[in-house]
Amino acid sequence: MSINRYDRQIRLAGFGARGQELLRNARVLVVGAGGLGVPICQYLNAMGIGTLGIVDGDIIEETNLHRQPAYSPSDNGKAKILVLGRKLQEQNPETNIELHQTFLQPANAMALLENYDLVVDATDRIPTRYLLDDACVIRQIPWIYGALHGFEGQLSVFNYQGGPTYRCLFPQIPKPGEIPDCNQLGTLGILPGIIGSLQALEAVKVICGLGEILSGKLLLFNALDHQSRQVRFQKDPAQAIREIRDDSHYTAGLCDTGGGIPIGEYLKFSKSGKSHLLVDVREPQEFDTYHLPDAVNFPLMELERHIPEMDQPVEIYLICHSGSRSAQAYRKLEGKLGSASLHWIEGGVKDLQSKTS
Repeated sequence: MSINRYDRQIRLAGFGARGQELLRNARVLVVGAGGLGVPICQYLNAMGIGTLGIVDGDIIEETNLHRQPAYSPSDNGKAKILVLGRKLQEQNPETNIELHQTFLQPANAMALLENYDLVVDATDRIPTRYLLDDACVIRQIPWIYGALHGFEGQLSVFNYQGGPTYRCLFPQIPKPGEIPDCNQLGTLGILPGIIGSLQALEAVKVICGLGEILSGKLLLFNALDHQSRQVRFQKDPAQAIREIRDDSHYTAGLCDTGGGIPIGEYLKFSKSGKSHLLVDVREPQEFDTYHLPDAVNFPLMELERHIPEMDQPVEIYLICHSGSRSAQAYRKLEGKLGSASLHWIEGGVKDLQSKTS
């Protein structure tokens, strides 16, 4: 270990050589290599974390660049985890970087978390957080939560020394549309950097036993007035999890919508050459950045006025970024298209790109 590299940290009273040694021996898994994951990984890596694992199966898009500064325009279309892994290794060759090029799923969650002693959440999917929470409770691993909502960020530490979990704070997975995602709300580029940095700080505190851990407390940060407040919550014994649930539990209620089809089924149908209508319900700027051939753009908020154009005797497939808005679109249109056969594509453009890349 290069002592000179970490000289300013080691000089810090209350941290010292012992803190640096604790970092060097730590094994941290970051789930997500996007807006939150980039600053989390960069700071933990720079500060001397011993082993840094990253889980991500996404590719880089132009819309990522304003809030994920580790990536450049020349990286568009490349796997995030491979680009970030290379840059992290250049940043600090001493770190053991472990790359897991996949998404966290019920089938792999337990295996991915094995051998790590702390997890940091950098995902943008709420159902994935429930899966992460369940897996961490079973593995008895604490995890650092971070989330964005408009101009506000959230931060907490779950399952720390048997403390409250994510399900203690949010017992039920919200239904589609109850909580808009960043594709609908938008994201100010710097906010993920702020919240991700706070997550990295909290990770260092957990590893090194510094200060007061945000266990049983939810930090709310407002970027517009720099005000922050903490909401306290208690452990709920009724939320104790003993096993990973089946896939349908982690789909945020989408399975109850009906009409959803797997990505592979749509790809097979589209290659058949049969006539159909592919309706992309994302916002126009998202559609302009990337869309599938022959797709038409009818944004979710304007969907009803396009019903006359869709009311035709063909197969209609609805698509969005990840499946949430297309499921909402399905519910809006169900029963209103007399002659059309209606479906929505699970996983959306995001998963289709990874399947076809």
